[in-house]
Parts: sequence; C-alpha cells; structure tokens
Amino acid sequence: MEDNCLTKDQTKVTNSEDVQEEKIAILDFGAQYGKLIDRRIRECNVYSSILPFDTKMEQLLRDKYSAIIISGGPNSVYVENSPVYDSAIFNGQLPLINKHFGGKVSLQARREDGRIKIKIDPQSEIFNGLQPEQNVLLTHGDGVTKDSVPPNGFRIIAMSGDFVAEVDLTENGVKILSNFLRRVCRLNCRYTILNREHKCIELIRQTVGDKHVLVLCSGGVDSTVCAALCTKALGSEKVHAIHIDNGFMRYNESSSIIKSLNAIGLDVNRFDFLSEFLNARIIDKGVETLPLKFVTCPEQKRKIIGDTFIRCKDAAIEQIESASQIASGCANVIKTHHNDSALVRELRDLGKVVEPLQDFHKDEVRELGRTLGLPEHIVNRHPFPGPGLAIRILCAEMPFIDEHFDATQDLLRSIVSNFSPNFDCILLPIKSVGVQGDRRSYSYVAALTFCKKNEPIPWDKIHYLAKILPNEVQNVNRVVFVFHETTTHLIKDITVTHINEATIEIVQKADKIVYQTLRGLNSLDKPNPLLKDSLKCIEQMPVVLVPIHFNRFFTLPQIFPSTKRSIVLRPFLTRDFMTGEPALPGKDIPFETVMEMVKRIEEEMPTTISRVMIDMTAKPPGTTEWE
Repeated sequence: MEDNCLTKDQTKVTNSEDVQEEKIAILDFGAQYGKLIDRRIRECNVYSSILPFDTKMEQLLRDKYSAIIISGGPNSVYVENSPVYDSAIFNGQLPLINKHFGGKVSLQARREDGRIKIKIDPQSEIFNGLQPEQNVLLTHGDGVTKDSVPPNGFRIIAMSGDFVAEVDLTENGVKILSNFLRRVCRLNCRYTILNREHKCIELIRQTVGDKHVLVLCSGGVDSTVCAALCTKALGSEKVHAIHIDNGFMRYNESSSIIKSLNAIGLDVNRFDFLSEFLNARIIDKGVETLPLKFVTCPEQKRKIIGDTFIRCKDAAIEQIESASQIASGCANVIKTHHNDSALVRELRDLGKVVEPLQDFHKDEVRELGRTLGLPEHIVNRHPFPGPGLAIRILCAEMPFIDEHFDATQDLLRSIVSNFSPNFDCILLPIKSVGVQGDRRSYSYVAALTFCKKNEPIPWDKIHYLAKILPNEVQNVNRVVFVFHETTTHLIKDITVTHINEATIEIVQKADKIVYQTLRGLNSLDKPNPLLKDSLKCIEQMPVVLVPIHFNRFFTLPQIFPSTKRSIVLRPFLTRDFMTGEPALPGKDIPFETVMEMVKRIEEEMPTTISRVMIDMTAKPPGTTEWE
C-alpha cells in the first residue's frame, strides 16, 4: 500500500466533489497543534475541516465525514470544567482517533516537553510498517491508566505518556496518520495542492466580486503568493500592491523587496512610516498604551504594530493614483499572515478582509508558490515576522527576578555541575516566550558556558543539556550557549532597552553580518573563500537583541553599569514551522560559519555588544522567536 504522498503524474486536479467525499472532521478541543493535524491530513491528500469540539454526531453524518480526529487540548479530562462533547461520536459509526483522551486519563509522575522513545505494536494497523521503538514528542504528562482498558474489544498497542503524532519531532507521525486514513478508514487520498489552489481562487472571486483588492506586500513568501493568487483570480488591473516600511525591516531590505517584486511583474508602491510606528498607541483593555517606543510588553508591541499597519494602509491609499478605486468603499484587504489585531478583526467583521492562505502552513505556501510559477529565491526566502525586528528586540526597564530566581539559579548549577564540571550555568533575568504543556509560557532563559578554553566545544553535550534543563527546571523555557569567556558572575540587572532608532540600527547591523556570513560573503558582499553558502542548511535564523551585559563587577553596579546588550543567534531546523530543532554547529550548519558570525559581531560592534550566544532550544519548549 502506498504512503501518504502522490507522485507528480498523479497531481492533476480531480473533481472537487469527488475529492471532498473523503473528508475528516477534526474536533478542536484547543490543542496547541490543532492546525497542524489539519495540515498533516492534507499532506496525506485528504480534505479536512476543523470543527467545534461539541459538534453533534448527527451533523457529522449528515455532512458525510469519513472519520473523526479529536484534537486534545490543554485541559486534561480529570480537571474541573473539562470540555463536554457529544458522546455519540464514540458509537462506532465513524473511525476515530481520540488524542489525549480515552479510558481513565491521569497525570503521570512528571511532565516532559521533548522527544522520548516509546514501544509500539507494529502488528496494529495504525503502526503498520514501523519499528517496535519510535521517537515521539511528549508535551503533556498525562496517560491512560492500564487498569481502565476494557478487556473486550480493546488491546494495548503502545506504552508511553500521551504523545503528539502530527509534529515533525514524532519521526513517523505522518506515517501513523496515513495508516489511519488508508488502512483504517480505507480512503483513496486524492486531494492535492492544485485542488487547494482552485479553492483559493474561488474564495477570492466569490468574496471580492467586481471590487478591487489591496495586497500588503512584505516581500515574504506569504504576501507574494497572495499577490500572485489575486492576480490570477482577478487580473492585474484589480490588484494594488503596497509595501509599508515600518522601520523594523532588515538592513536595506525594503529596497531589495521592491526590486525583486518588480522583477516578477508586480507594481508595488513603497511607503515609509517609521515615525508613525514608534509613536503609535492603542487602547488595550480599555486603557491607552504608551507609545510603541516606550512599550516593553511583547503582546502590546504586536497589537500596536498590527493596528498601525492598518492605519498606515489607509494613509498609503490616499497617496496612490488608484486611490479613488480602492477607497471607494468597495475594496477588500488581502490578509497575508497570521498576525491579528483589533482593527483587522473589525475589518473582517465588515467583510473587508480576504484570507486565502489562512489554512496554509509555510511549507504549503511555498509549494503553492511553485505551482504559481514564482522563482525559487522568493519561494525559499527565510520567513520574517510581520512585526519585523521589533519582536527581535527584547525590551525591558527592570530585570525579571521573582521569588524563585535564586532557587532556580542554584538548581541549574547543581544539575549542570553534576553532569560535567566543565560547564557552568547562570540564569538570565529576562523572559522569553515558549510553549510548555500546550500553553504559552513567559519564563527564564538559562545560559551555559564551557570552561575549557583550549578544547573543542562539545555541541552534543550542550544539546543534551538544552533538552533536559527545561524538563527538570520548569520555569525555564530556553537554553543558550555563551561563546568565549566563562561567565562567572551572576547577572541581576539589565540594560534598559526600548524600540528606537538606535536599537533598531544595532540589530540590523548584527542581522546583516549574520546573513552575509550565512551566504558565504564578507563585509563587502564578496565571496569569502573560507566559507560555504549555508543559507539552505537551515530554515530560519532569527537574530535577537537581549538587554544583558556580561562580565562586569556586579558588586559595584554604580561604577560598572549595564550599558551593553548581547546578540542571540537562533539557527533553526523545521519542516512545518510548528515544531523544530536547533541547528548544531559542525553538524547541521558549518562550525566555521557560526564562528565567523561570532567573530565579526564581536569585532565590528565592540561598543554596543557584550557577548554572542546561540539558542540551543527545541520547539517546544522554546518558540522560534523570543517574543
């Protein structure tokens, strides 16, 4: 029996009605990876819909669903007020995967956020073709108790805490889901990317009608694919593309974006709005915020930037020649990324927003871009967040030190010293965003240093510590390695940091150095004979500015104040951008490339940058971005 993917000669568009006779209902209980289940089912060439968790069985039968997947969620079934569902879905009328629920579910001895090996029964249809031991991702710490398995009609086919099949960190997760669809549900699996392209075009035409559309082009793959889809659906005369430079772009990136989009036939108008963004405020929870340039809360930063994009869009429309057509009250805005704001939601409620890519993940957008004929340098561009470098500047006015700081520091040092006397570990007084136990966390960052100056850096051991520390110390969600000198002093202060032209310039310069080096170039953008072009080794490389000044005499802060900041490199490996692993120097990315980045940042930015670090955290428990 075939695996999940079709061969190229099978990717012709089949009749959409025939294809959608095979469809899976995903009942959404709030799972962190609910959208990823949807994505994996489509990867197996089957149509799927995400539905409310309390959807009735009679509706599923009426709508001709072929099977049900229950997504699971952050609320375990043994807690008070856990979700209530229609028990009829368990009557056996449709094949069912019940993720994280079933039998008697109880909390295991310890929650783990990471990969482990489990034992499975390859004789089971759902595990057909797999080895008896499998690497899977655990995120909860719940499990079905053995004594609750009914003696008649049920058998145990795997032993572990509950694991997540749909993520890349579960090595054969797609195979497991494919076995369910093909061997259990007996589906043909013929729903392809071309079917989805046609659905996008239908959505655009039905929503827009004879109106005009405005596409906000960041230069990333999402907005470029959106613009290409709209042009194919409506014709170029009805598509108006603008590029808003919020000032948080990479160095000189807006100019290169306009050039590359013009090269593929898109006429794009550029507008510069740095001052408007830095001084923007919003009403958040009934209270007016400070201007963005004084805001430290990550969520407020995102909301302000999202709302300001829409306001700047309106200002931009008034300045372009076709304003009368667009601003006549008949235009729709094409939403090209997943960032949301109150103004976007308001426009959506008015029917003014079209979201053709809302069900697509990054790798699927790239595949769609190829079917639309977009060039590889655009399709394979590293993702860049909508708020840009603004969320790669960790803003703070005070160190984050709660009542657990000292105890956490002691525990970290105890674990690390017991593992190896060649390492030290300190707790950084800042917060980064992560995902632990299906919930977002804002937790501490642990910083590792290697004490043997003349020995090679043992990346495998650092990677191991980065895996175990967030599990053992659960108010830590991220682990970094600090290059060069051993960090001996505890850090209990920060350099006051806001988004302004100075901090933007710092992170732009560091980011430029990193991407020049990643492409195998020197500071003059000429090939460096000692480096390889390593851009395709990784899927993403955030460069983050954090308000930490290392190696000062902290007993005399008034004489040696915190004035510098540090740079974090985040080389990241992923296929679906929902989960992923850090790229290890010398294995996934050339060691020479990483060390050249470190060397150049330290040499070219000595007055502003204290140290360079590399993020060694998987996702989960860390996220790709730090905010």
